[in-house]
Order: sequence, then structure tokens, then C-alpha cells
Amino acid sequence: MSPVEPPPSRWELPTADQLAELPEDAGDLVALGADLEPGTLLAAYRRGLFPMPEGRRTIGWWCPVRRGVLPLDRLKISRSLRRSARDFEIRVDTAFGAVIEGCADPSRPMGWIDGRIKDAYTELHRLGWAHSVEAWRDGRLVGGLYGVAVGGLFAGESMFHVERDASKVALLGLVEILAADEAGAQGRRLIDVQWSTPHLASLGVIERTRASYLARLPGLLDEPDASWVAPTRG
Repeated sequence: MSPVEPPPSRWELPTADQLAELPEDAGDLVALGADLEPGTLLAAYRRGLFPMPEGRRTIGWWCPVRRGVLPLDRLKISRSLRRSARDFEIRVDTAFGAVIEGCADPSRPMGWIDGRIKDAYTELHRLGWAHSVEAWRDGRLVGGLYGVAVGGLFAGESMFHVERDASKVALLGLVEILAADEAGAQGRRLIDVQWSTPHLASLGVIERTRASYLARLPGLLDEPDASWVAPTRG
């Protein structure tokens, strides 16, 4: 089933060309305000932006100077992770609400997912744009991730785990899903992780300049949507 295109945003957001012209010293936070309606969120992702709350009332819009991305062929899978993956079942979109709740756990350091974010992405999920990839063991959700898929772009928002390796296995499942057809196999899809960290770099995440990410974005958006079917393992 194809995603449902929502009404367009009533806000005028910066274009990708305008963002690409920003100097590096302009920083990662490039705009404030607007709303989290589905049309606004999709317009933002199509321009290279993503939201994070700035205080209790204001939404910040970010386009990092150094963008963390994961090309599908760069995921680093250790032998131990490959073995661990056999112990989990990967499901897709069966527990989106539980995944976002896990990611929003208030005990996590640097938590930023509030009620506004949960409501906004739950609506995007209802419309077919936001997806969860879930790691289950013995009938229990033990990790997962969620994000927004537009064409060949998967904009990852957050991940969580309550058992070792569960979020990594969910990431492996995401890569398998995105690589499962011709577009993915030929490297025409990309996972955006916003910022790289030492942990993400150990999994294969690399950095791209803001301008180079934005230059690639139109081609990604033109790719066909992935088929959101959970991978099967023997």
C-alpha cells in the first residue's frame, strides 16, 4: 500500500539549495518554529531538514554541517553480531507505538522525544511514511528503531534496546529490507542517521558535508519506495 500524501505545509521552509549555500559556521540548527503536521515533516525531509524540540514550545529544524549517513554496503557486521542475529526475530511495523515509547524512555541521557514528537510520527506512521523495525525474542519486543522513508531515503530518528545487540540487529534488518530489490542492491538507497557517533562509526556510518548530502538528496527522493517486508533468516 502506497503512503498517503498529506495536505501541504502552510509554512515556507528553506529549500535544499538555500541550505547548501549556508556557511559551516552557521551551525547545524538552521530554523525555528513551524509545526509538526505531516505535510510540514515531509516537506522538511525532502529539503534535508529534521526536527528536534527546542524547549517546551519551539521546534528546531536541523541540517548538520557534517551529516552522518550509512550506505547500505558499508554496514559492518561482526561474527558475534551475525551469530546474535539468529536469536532474534525481525518484524516490521507491528509495534510502532512501543518502539517510539522505548526510544522516548525518560531515563535515557539526552532524551528529546516528547509527546509532540510521538504524536507527530505516529500520524506519519498511520499515513504510511514512518516505519519501525523491531527485534523480538521469545514473543517480547527487546529493541528496535524508527524513521521516515521517502523514496530511497530512510531518515532514521532513534533506536533502543533492552537486550544486548537488539538495536544492532534491528539496524541489520533495516539494511536487509532496503537492499532487497534492485534499487537497494545498486546502492541507490541511503540511511540518514543525522550525526555520526563513535558507536555508529563502528557500524559503518560515515560523514558527508552538508552540501554533498543535499546534492544527493533529489536522486534519493526519486527512487521507488522499498517494500517493507521483514527479512527471513534460516
